Amino acid sequence: MNTLFVVAHNTFRETVRDKILYNLVFFALLLIGASVLLGTLTIGEQDRIVNDVGLAAINLIGIIIAIFVGISLVTKEIDRRTVYTILARPITRTQFVLGKYCGLAAVIGVNIAIMLGMFIVTIWLSGHVIHGSLFQAVQLMLVETLLVTALAMFFSTFSSATLSAIMTIGFYVIGHLTGDMKGIAEKSKSAATELIMSGIYYLCPNLEWLNIKGQAARGVMVSGEYQLTATVYGLVYAGLLLMGACRIFERRDF
Repeated sequence: MNTLFVVAHNTFRETVRDKILYNLVFFALLLIGASVLLGTLTIGEQDRIVNDVGLAAINLIGIIIAIFVGISLVTKEIDRRTVYTILARPITRTQFVLGKYCGLAAVIGVNIAIMLGMFIVTIWLSGHVIHGSLFQAVQLMLVETLLVTALAMFFSTFSSATLSAIMTIGFYVIGHLTGDMKGIAEKSKSAATELIMSGIYYLCPNLEWLNIKGQAARGVMVSGEYQLTATVYGLVYAGLLLMGACRIFERRDF
């Protein structure tokens, strides 16, 4: 456990030093601030516009960090050949993968907390109501981001950075279209199409289940049962991906 913590701590420090994170967070904060201006340009529902833009900015930056930083955590060590030095120490490959993930998860959590703080201040300064649904939406965004991070690390354990990025983005897009996939499967008259679409539906994570930004922007809260079920679903799926990543990395030859 101590070894895992050391890897996670070093990953956290290295990732925080990356200036691209500051640029991304600054961009998100700028979007959140600009949402107030956009709200003043509309007639009615200014609060919904502010909420929509703010939530979208937090989600977008979180996913970008999860995909591109998550992929580089393992592939960067392999490309630089520093993985040989690290694994020569008393550390298992599973501890290496999980430590990298936990370190990035901490970075993502801190960044989302900063953006959420700025978002709440923006709403307060604009004189709008701070709905509890916004916190629900951001919490599920964090779960979604952790899941996408696990997905990125899973692909990076056996493929190149470019291919990992393509596959992760592909799964992310499909994950938000799983409902459509199921609809196509049910309406299709072709057995092959139905089989393929059903396979994609059950294989890919249902990320749309973690997306409540639309109703949160209108101040509509989901039930505690839904919140808990969606959270457990996302974390369990991320855990399975991490198990697969550790298993693949254990068997990989360097």
